[in-house]
Amino acid sequence: MRNVERETIIVTVRVRIAPSPTGNLHIGTARTAVFNWLFARHHGGQFILRIEDTDVERSRPEYTQNILEGLTWLGMSWDEGPIFQSLRLELYRQAIQTLLDKGFAYRCYTTEAELEEMRAAQVARKEAPRYDNRHRNLTPEKQAAFEAEGLRPVIRFKIEDNREIVWNDLVRGKVSWRASDLGGDMVIARASAETLGQPLYNLAVVVDDIDMRITHVIRGEDHIANTAKQILLYEAFGATVPEFAHTPLILNKAGQKLSKRDGVTSISDFKQMGYTPAGLVNYMTLLGWSSPDPTKEIFTLEEVAKEFGFERVNKAGAKFDWDKLNWVNSQYLHQMPVAELTDELIPYWQQAGYEFDPVNSRSWLEELASLIGPSLTRLQDAVEMSQVFFTETVTLNEEAASQLQQPGASDVLKAILSALESYQSLTSDDAQNIIKQVTKEKNLKKGVVMRSSRAALTGEVHGPDLIQSWLLLRARGLDRLRLQQALEHS
Repeated sequence: MRNVERETIIVTVRVRIAPSPTGNLHIGTARTAVFNWLFARHHGGQFILRIEDTDVERSRPEYTQNILEGLTWLGMSWDEGPIFQSLRLELYRQAIQTLLDKGFAYRCYTTEAELEEMRAAQVARKEAPRYDNRHRNLTPEKQAAFEAEGLRPVIRFKIEDNREIVWNDLVRGKVSWRASDLGGDMVIARASAETLGQPLYNLAVVVDDIDMRITHVIRGEDHIANTAKQILLYEAFGATVPEFAHTPLILNKAGQKLSKRDGVTSISDFKQMGYTPAGLVNYMTLLGWSSPDPTKEIFTLEEVAKEFGFERVNKAGAKFDWDKLNWVNSQYLHQMPVAELTDELIPYWQQAGYEFDPVNSRSWLEELASLIGPSLTRLQDAVEMSQVFFTETVTLNEEAASQLQQPGASDVLKAILSALESYQSLTSDDAQNIIKQVTKEKNLKKGVVMRSSRAALTGEVHGPDLIQSWLLLRARGLDRLRLQQALEHS
């Protein structure tokens, strides 16, 4: 008898992100996309984008565009797609017919009024709401009678109460769900003018995942009940059940699921606020996953992909922390090359209405970016921090106004203005020499001279390097004007 060597079957990891275009790309969906992308890249697999747009009434093309732009901005490059469910309705209807033919599904003519009466009785008995499967075994005659009344049926999938659905979750370990807790036979297509109705979420998802050969379904823990139902559908179709990983939800400070009521939740809002894609993705990765190196919190997607696995994904919900996000984002801004930072800041300055020539003023803009860069937390911060360099007049804050009322402050401003008469241009050394000269001539402490100068030039007594700020204002011919204005109010 000859030896037969067993063939090793290598399964390519295929995962998907499947947002619904009923709203802008939510940070929870984006974090799920990040985990899917990392898992695919870690295993050399494929990341697929599917748009679940079967909800005709709520789906909008502008939301689809927002989702595509948001994922692209975050660096979530997909290998296949976008695939639109709305273009696959015939596939779903074929699947429904298969379930009907095999006896796994049936037409249900229960009216909305009957359902409401059923729910009210269950509430009165303090029972969990569930469908009582009353139309599971209709005779052909009874079905014909309902049709004659003009009733349009939904399609229900049979769920046997005595089943226990069990799977090994990659995040949560063994999960079991009693079929009796799933609410009775499940609607897989709503009533419509179509013979087989409009396919619903659980049916379409399973059909798509089978057709797209999805090997791992990675999504939020709020889908666990759906997973139990979907496993039954996989079995009915005779398909291989994928592996599941239910990730922790993103929570607010109160420990509740993050929602629009908590303010900013869409990726486009985070982008507008001035968060960088690298910083936001880095932070989202930390919302539920921990690095093998606890001292390392700043990393690129590619770096995380090498280490990513669900053994380091937490079961507990991840609380959203603005302070942590701001810190992570600031690390990226502080490390960003000046030329790149300038490119990022120019749209914010333009949107604020600041007037400048982005080409001819490029060198000056880069100097400004270099000056404020180390103080930035978000790109949006640059608008307020830069205002003093774009406007002719400056508003003194309380500390600056108080400083200019101090003894010797007006003498400092007069002396600096006088000294500037000797300079057609100004270098860093020149500015420092003027400060030293005034300090010596007026017999004042250097701190008084520096604070008074900064208050007059920038309207504040704290801020980035004074000499560099002075030179930037000088380049736009604003330093003398500021000193004169401040002297008038001192």
